[in-house]
Amino acid sequence: MESRGYIDEDFSDYSDHLATSVFVEPSAGVSFKKAVDHICGESSIGTWTDVDTAVGMDAQGLKPHAFDLDENAGTFKIAYPLDLFEPDNIPQVLSSVAGNIYGMKAIENLRVIDIHMPKAMIKSLPGPEFGIDGVRGVLGVTDRPLVGTIVKPKVGLPYKEHARIAYESWAGGCDIVKDDENLTSQPFNPFKERVVETLAARDRAESETGEKKVYMANITAETDTMLERLDFIAENSGRYCMIDVITLGFSAVQTVRAHNRSLVLHAHRAMHGALTRNKKMGITMLALAKLYRAMGCDQLHIGTAVGKMEGGPEEVVAIRDSIVKDEIEGQGTILNQSWHGMKPVFPVCSGGMHPGLIDDLMGIMGQDIIIQLGGGIHGHPRGTTPGAMATRQAVDAVLAGKTLPEYGNDHKELAEALDTWGD
Repeated sequence: MESRGYIDEDFSDYSDHLATSVFVEPSAGVSFKKAVDHICGESSIGTWTDVDTAVGMDAQGLKPHAFDLDENAGTFKIAYPLDLFEPDNIPQVLSSVAGNIYGMKAIENLRVIDIHMPKAMIKSLPGPEFGIDGVRGVLGVTDRPLVGTIVKPKVGLPYKEHARIAYESWAGGCDIVKDDENLTSQPFNPFKERVVETLAARDRAESETGEKKVYMANITAETDTMLERLDFIAENSGRYCMIDVITLGFSAVQTVRAHNRSLVLHAHRAMHGALTRNKKMGITMLALAKLYRAMGCDQLHIGTAVGKMEGGPEEVVAIRDSIVKDEIEGQGTILNQSWHGMKPVFPVCSGGMHPGLIDDLMGIMGQDIIIQLGGGIHGHPRGTTPGAMATRQAVDAVLAGKTLPEYGNDHKELAEALDTWGD
């Protein structure tokens, strides 16, 4: 690839550029700087050989700048002029900065660590319609984490059983019931029948508890079918829809956000580990989370740091900060980010949770989180409703400044949960 002088160690102000932070492990025989040069060129205006076709283009104005090179760590940053991108087209952006570069022979391993989007790009994208305050307004809950569950087993239940379990969860104190990521519209549980039956159960639970309740139906499908399902939920007085944002694809997420006018958009990150888990390859969940905020998801799974899923406290807190705070400067991110008034995303903590972990989770994450338990509610020794009660009791214990065992002395559902799973 022809070198165009991309390395510019004097460069520092990327505020008006789209910038990425990158880890690279060059192939054998390739120097670190040569690998950086290859990545910059392949993701922008470069070619693998000299060409005489670059007539009329502003090569100097369009070339990226590679800076902050750290050969020992294998990291560097690239700042791309915004004219290289269609600002409201996330697939095109990623085809550039996280596209062909992964397949280059000069690269053994490569990972996009972080992404910074400039003001013009942020302003071209919709962001969340509801955000944290809007979601709290839907449920009327302002002073505690929201509590949710996922109907278990993941798949296999008939729709009437699904609705029954949803009702028992709401009756015990859950604010939210959601489908699991692989339940859409199977023969044993067709989408429309499930939505109608479960929303009827929601209405019953609301009338009996005096609390607002929501159901997150998974609309993930081929795009036209998905939009029909979104409309069906709205026509039946639903308040939420859920999409599997990774498997769906970036363009489909943008399509759903553009089509949607009334439903809270919940983003499940199924399959993210294929892209994020290998610390030398792929892209981080931090970078993806920023993109999903910009595209307009109201809620996003970010991990728990204490449950069954991979991801430690520092990583999970950094992801939370990137989707909640308006200004990110050195708080676990590699690249600073200003959101210019774009609404925050409600972080969702889910995966191997049970009531005995809630104090640790809230200690790490605070109150602006959605806590979702699957087996940690339905696996309670006396069933779903006591499991939901135990979960709310664990939240109440933390808010009251009491230990979980102490609070369990007067709340048998929590005590039973602690006996089952520990604290």
